[in-house]
Amino acid sequence: MIVNARSLPQNQVVETDICIVGSGTAGMTLARELVGKNFRVCLLESGGRKAGRKEQSLYWGENIGRPYFPLDTARARYFGGSTNRWHVPLGGDFLGARMRSLDAIDFEEREEVPFSGWPFTKAHIEPYYQRADEILRIGPPTYEVGYWEDKKERPRLPLDEQTVETVIFKFGSKDPFVNEYYDQVINADNIITFLYANVLDIETTETGDTVTRLQAGTFEGNKFWVSAKIAVLAAGGLETPRLLLLSNRVQKKGLGNQHDLVGRFFMEHLHFQSGILIPSRSDFFKRTRLYNSVHQVGNVPIIGKLGLSESTLRREKLLNYSMELLPRTVLERYVQRVSEELVSSKSVSALKTIKASLKRGAVPNEMGKHLSDIVGGFDEIAVACFRKLSEKLYKEKTNVFLLAHMTEQVPNPESRVTLGEERDPFGQRRMQLDWRLSSIDVESTCRAQKIIDREIRRTGLGKILFQMDENTPPPRITGGWHHMGTTRMHDDPEKGVVDANSKVHGLSNLYIAGPSVFPTGGYANPCLTIIALAVRLADYLKEQLK
Repeated sequence: MIVNARSLPQNQVVETDICIVGSGTAGMTLARELVGKNFRVCLLESGGRKAGRKEQSLYWGENIGRPYFPLDTARARYFGGSTNRWHVPLGGDFLGARMRSLDAIDFEEREEVPFSGWPFTKAHIEPYYQRADEILRIGPPTYEVGYWEDKKERPRLPLDEQTVETVIFKFGSKDPFVNEYYDQVINADNIITFLYANVLDIETTETGDTVTRLQAGTFEGNKFWVSAKIAVLAAGGLETPRLLLLSNRVQKKGLGNQHDLVGRFFMEHLHFQSGILIPSRSDFFKRTRLYNSVHQVGNVPIIGKLGLSESTLRREKLLNYSMELLPRTVLERYVQRVSEELVSSKSVSALKTIKASLKRGAVPNEMGKHLSDIVGGFDEIAVACFRKLSEKLYKEKTNVFLLAHMTEQVPNPESRVTLGEERDPFGQRRMQLDWRLSSIDVESTCRAQKIIDREIRRTGLGKILFQMDENTPPPRITGGWHHMGTTRMHDDPEKGVVDANSKVHGLSNLYIAGPSVFPTGGYANPCLTIIALAVRLADYLKEQLK
């Protein structure tokens, strides 16, 4: 059943067993798992069936940290949530998103990754990953490259897999979520869905240990209450912490915020392009067909990328990382721009300094440092010299690969969501996002590129020309709309907002679904893990209501 909340009388109370806030990837998955059960479910969605400007404006907020997407563009506030934003072309009229499970090492507590460690291993969540693959229709539930490669037409690169490995990403279509699963949920006898229902407050008992009701309102001015035995927040990594912080009538710092953790540890996946892979073999493009573009294996769209092996991550103490190869035919203007960046590098500058000094019959100051810079930058010097000697080359077409990077961000408590002073149309304080990186985020990525370059050179496949180092991070680092960590999971309430069952510490019946519970994020897109955790939570809640 579906209800337009704008038609409800003022202060009506809706009684239910489970109330789910948000109908995005997590909320839709959770609701669908509860279809046909012998208890009542209420699903609250802020928007309607289609995008609306007024509803989307509730995401307005201020970026006060490093540059980030405008917050009202970072999520979709209508039925289906950000599944509506899955945008990778999959053939025909289908659009989707990348899917991959986190690696086993991502669940571990690692000395080199502060605040790392999930309260369970990957082996524990593996059955839920398999069910997530079924929901997304991207089975069989394996990501082993041997299953997905075609050894004749699309083989993996012959790299030392103890150092650099090929990783497989599948692509799930948004179509089931926004059509078929939508129909299943709204036609379920035990589920009532309210559209245009904006949650404004989470009410608790006087002791602050049990949620009693959730207050919701519409732009038309009518407000109503949902009284639930269990409440689940599935509003994403930005809005979920905002709701907790706003609900401060009893717990003055906000619900679940006894230890000032709500909103902290905001993580993204660092997305950026940097560097060029120059093939040394004429057949390199043919040999990289597994990596060049999205293609079908059976009925499943996939693509291969390069990553670091687990043994390399452990030995080098690096963050998890993947590199996508983007085949391009590069024209003069692009190559010249890259070359100019390289010409201005410290290695070329050092060479020029030594040359100028020797012409004067003198030895430059800091000669040792200049020589060190030269040794560490032979690639840049080679490109600069090549450009100087053969300008004609840059008027021709050159087949190369641009490198697109997606890397893990280390959890950082100073990277956070807070409440600002500006108010939304309901009088609620809007959010502020202070996204911060740590030095290890850039340093680890630089080291990862060098390791992959060394392996590509060793096999005679080509070489990478770098455009960044630890001291010159790429200027255009973005994210992937992957908002993780702001209500992180940990069994110790002093280290996390929710426990291993996604229940908010200190509250008997408030749960959180979605990427905000991730303690760490690996490099893989979060969608598959979001769905797996939602299925796991659904199983747990079914047991609670038996």
